[in-house]
Amino acid sequence: MKAFTTLLLITLSAILLQAQPYRGDQAIVKSEFIYRSEDVKFPSCHASTIAETQEGLLAAWFGGTAEKDPDVGIWISRFSNGKWSVPTEVANGVQNESLRYPTWNPVLFNAGKEIILFYKVGPNCSDWWGEYITSSDNGHTWSKPVRLPDDIWGPIKNKPVLLPNGELLCPSSTEKTGWQVHLESTADWGKTWKRTPSINDGKEVGAIQPTVLIHSGNKLQILCRSTNKMILSSWSSDLGKTWSKLEPIQLPNPNSGIDGVALQDGRHALVYNHVKPAEKWGDRNILNLALSSNGKKWKAALLLENDPDADTEYSYPAIIQASNGLLHITYTWNRKLIKHVVVDPSKLTTRPMVKGSWPTE
Repeated sequence: MKAFTTLLLITLSAILLQAQPYRGDQAIVKSEFIYRSEDVKFPSCHASTIAETQEGLLAAWFGGTAEKDPDVGIWISRFSNGKWSVPTEVANGVQNESLRYPTWNPVLFNAGKEIILFYKVGPNCSDWWGEYITSSDNGHTWSKPVRLPDDIWGPIKNKPVLLPNGELLCPSSTEKTGWQVHLESTADWGKTWKRTPSINDGKEVGAIQPTVLIHSGNKLQILCRSTNKMILSSWSSDLGKTWSKLEPIQLPNPNSGIDGVALQDGRHALVYNHVKPAEKWGDRNILNLALSSNGKKWKAALLLENDPDADTEYSYPAIIQASNGLLHITYTWNRKLIKHVVVDPSKLTTRPMVKGSWPTE
């Protein structure tokens, strides 16, 4: 009987071990929080962004009492000499002595001579507008805010990309009449702007917060958060002037933000919540990194967070590849902290997904 019990335990242990999700931890170089909760005045944070500077790294996010509260401002931290600086507020929604709006979704971009920080101001996602500030000293000091034109919002969540023709292409979207995606571009660093029509009608297909991937031959792809429970994709062969119909790829989207980047080796990386919406619509307690060679077929590469049985949130990721080849990922950690993970893409190994499910070890 004892031998049978031992064998049963060994068998059960093997089954449980096999059922563990594939992690890919060997590629993680560093995992840390950008600040400690006791070092800041705000209890809640969200929507981080990250950029490389001449001094190191620069991260930003919105923080305040809670999302939508008037005291929510844009905060930044600089990484140099091996540590992150204490966060400071660099933008807010103060209109006058008696009126202050919350700020939303900062987006950093290194334009070479200066850093641009885009963000939104307004009472809600339907009625906000776009503003930006700039820094010529790697984020130590910032200009006064510049308000964007009424029909331009700037990059709505994810970073812009600089096109071969010199235009800065900003992935954007609106939520006034349904979720609708469009692209905005500027050839003179924000002095003048152009925008495409909405790619979708916001009714049959709802999508927001695109991320732009650059492919060979100047072909572009966007991947979008959607109301359709799948990540949606669209393609452009004319540097973003026109776009194909939004179509789902095989990755789920539980109504949560995503971000991607084209890697130096030709692959593409995407950070997202691989939660099957049919089971857990709206959950954001698993955070994943997938890789693709063509933007269409994606393979599991890294499990950043996995807490399926708890009321937790790991969301709104941002990803860049630094000049040394390492990937830097930031994301919301339980709406309390911003987490920063450094990944070596040369050490990422992939596993195929079977019927859209994240693979096991």
